Amino acid sequence: MEAPDFQIETSMWGQGWHVIAGVDEAGRGPLAGPVVAAAVVLDPDDIPDGLNDSKKLSAQRRDVLAAVIRKKADVGVGLASVAEIDQINILQASHLAMRRALADLPANPDGALIDGNRLPKEMDLPALAVVKGDARSLSIAAASIIAKTVRDKIMWDLHQIFPNYGWDRNAGYPTAAHRQALLEFGITPHHRRSFRPVHNILCSHQAPST
Repeated sequence: MEAPDFQIETSMWGQGWHVIAGVDEAGRGPLAGPVVAAAVVLDPDDIPDGLNDSKKLSAQRRDVLAAVIRKKADVGVGLASVAEIDQINILQASHLAMRRALADLPANPDGALIDGNRLPKEMDLPALAVVKGDARSLSIAAASIIAKTVRDKIMWDLHQIFPNYGWDRNAGYPTAAHRQALLEFGITPHHRRSFRPVHNILCSHQAPST
């Protein structure tokens, strides 16, 4: 697939969207940690080089680009906690994080491009869902990089407190090593109890102390 471009953003200018935020999330699939969303408003005259879907970039390249994005663009970040994920489900928690990311922007955009096929409920501005948006829209690609780097840093920090689960490497995703660590060491306060692999062992393993 070709690299993302600014075509969708340009097409929305005709609808009055002169300030457009790309929105994406990171962390829907992991067994642990929050879900993180980012909203990015790029300057059309100063778009960082090399923006792409965060999954197609190395960790080192993401970190470099994240710093450049923060210098050249308006950035908002929003989180939904493990408790919120367990209470309202991961999809709704992802959408909550997206709304929080938009609210965290320095100024309100005219519209938002949301990665995925569903729009968050209770949006207070026009929005367009863009399937595979991180591979199509530069604004969404930038948001994917910010969301991924913020979440990876959170999981690295949590790894310092709970080093047995490999969160510095797996970011909380259900790797074989992470699943085995759950069986050996139990469930931490940062595990998502509503996710089946965690729920299935919840009754048989005591949570480690904080």
